[in-house]
Amino acid sequence: MTSIKEQAAISRLLSFLQDWDNAGKAARGVILNNFIEANQGKTAPELEQEFSQGASLFLVRLTTWLRLSYMTGSCLDKLLQSIGIFLSAVSSNRYLLEFLEVGGVLTLLEILGLEKIKEEDKKESIKLLQVIANSGRKYKELICESYGVRSIAEFLAKSKSEETQEEVQVLLDSLIHGNPKYQNQVYKGLIALLPCTSPKAQQLSLQTLRTAQSIVGTTHPTIVECVLKVLSTMHLEVQYEAIRLIKDLANYDVCPALLQGLVKLLIPSVEETRELESKILSGKSCLRCVSSPAHLPAASVLAAGRSRQSHQPLLPRSRILATHNMCLAEDMLHLGVVHSLMVAMGNMDHSNSQRQASLTLEFFVQTFPVVEEHVSKAMGQELYSLFMSNAEDLYLKMDAIQADILVANKVNVAKVIHLSGLSYNQKFHLGSLDEDPLAYINRFQEDVEGKN
Repeated sequence: MTSIKEQAAISRLLSFLQDWDNAGKAARGVILNNFIEANQGKTAPELEQEFSQGASLFLVRLTTWLRLSYMTGSCLDKLLQSIGIFLSAVSSNRYLLEFLEVGGVLTLLEILGLEKIKEEDKKESIKLLQVIANSGRKYKELICESYGVRSIAEFLAKSKSEETQEEVQVLLDSLIHGNPKYQNQVYKGLIALLPCTSPKAQQLSLQTLRTAQSIVGTTHPTIVECVLKVLSTMHLEVQYEAIRLIKDLANYDVCPALLQGLVKLLIPSVEETRELESKILSGKSCLRCVSSPAHLPAASVLAAGRSRQSHQPLLPRSRILATHNMCLAEDMLHLGVVHSLMVAMGNMDHSNSQRQASLTLEFFVQTFPVVEEHVSKAMGQELYSLFMSNAEDLYLKMDAIQADILVANKVNVAKVIHLSGLSYNQKFHLGSLDEDPLAYINRFQEDVEGKN
């Protein structure tokens, strides 16, 4: 026999469920609001007590209404928040299983792909997927087996809300950890995101790729091409993350292809040159071409990208490849980096690239005497004096003839280095990647000035 108190509690539960069953959209919205306010943060035992050991009866009604109405978006945000209270409650494994048994994961993923659904509703769907993924390895596998990586990645690329995109990044980061069966799938999905048109999605994908790369261990064949293409973006925050990833990739088997691609980027392609010429001949504005971003970050990555004007640092916190590893610097010399940098310095269509290439070449000249010898001969006394007096502002002072000298240079120090067995074991103190940008720039300049 149940007590009077228990009978009263059961009666209240049945009355509550009956009110829900008979309510329309507006009334159900009120019920959901009251439920969210009263039960946010409660544990599973507390929810059971609230519903007289019948919380699952309300959860099944929520999941049923979700499956019937998610395509219309009716009260979807409140509905997902209410389900989230059950799934995120402490000791809620029973609720989680009940939700998954009725196809909850597939429903959440389908919500992400529906155009009529509001961005805020999709954000709530992502948060529920986070809760599921954080519940354990088998749940991460379930999401991946439901084609979740593809759906989540596509949503990240299309989302217009940066806040929502950051929530997606949290989910992808969760899926890459503790998920050995499908970690490669997530890794490939992140690479596939790099060509997308959303700068924020590119930035977040690059950030997560750094983590994914360290977990996966091996590199995918397409990662070099995709990352190098990202360098052509006009968004500096994306360039910054790309450079950080490139620095990491220099420690993997793709390093030779990476260096070769970076050196190649210093010289404009035939297609780019023709496009610029056609714009000039047609009288169209070439403002976008004045600071072609593809060459600029390539020069920044290859060596010590820095600015003597401390208020204009370009990617100063990147621990650039050449200064980070002298062996890589020598590899670049074998790939013809000096010749390519001089060509970039003479490319008067891209002033920012000229500036950064000058600073990069200055590093090689001050580091390798053989480079200094060949560069000084190729430039001639007057141009070389201008270069050494102020490499950063050289592009402002040289004339068209001097620019042609740089573009037509035949410098090739690879043979000399090979014959002489040149090798530098000089150690550079680079500081922490999290060091203040201006402090890093000033310290690097002090080191160089101290040697002169």
